[in-house]
Amino acid sequence: MRWRSSGWAYATLLAGQTAAAAALFVIVFPLFRQIVTHLGERQELSLSQQALIMTIAAVLHVLYWARLKWVAVVAPFHNVFAAHLCSFASRVSFFFGGALFSALFFRHLPEIDALLPVGQTLIRTVYVLVVLFGLFCYSQELDRLAKALEDPASEIKQQDL
Repeated sequence: MRWRSSGWAYATLLAGQTAAAAALFVIVFPLFRQIVTHLGERQELSLSQQALIMTIAAVLHVLYWARLKWVAVVAPFHNVFAAHLCSFASRVSFFFGGALFSALFFRHLPEIDALLPVGQTLIRTVYVLVVLFGLFCYSQELDRLAKALEDPASEIKQQDL
């Protein structure tokens, strides 16, 4: 069980999550931009794009849940400024997910009278929620790291005030 508290195991899982989140951003951002710049036009993803996005989202989930279940958060050092930067990165990483969800929701809400068949609507909804929840989990991971990076001594000083 030595790997449970291993800094290397934690760093590897966090690096994998970061790579997966970055890959999602690189792939989905151009699609998001296309949705926003071509409002009113139907946007289709190729099957290969959909499969790639879902594969990366699945990897993001597997790495997150594996870390959560088996590996403790290990802070390599304690620094309040670094903790704030990490917390900021957490929020920024989820801005994109929120913007994507908003664009999809508000772009397609007016078409509520012309819904796709229930099965397709359900699959597309689950598809978007899996990606969005993966980005949320990654932001949670960064929040946990930020808390671990904070100096426990400064926390005590703040409580005494």
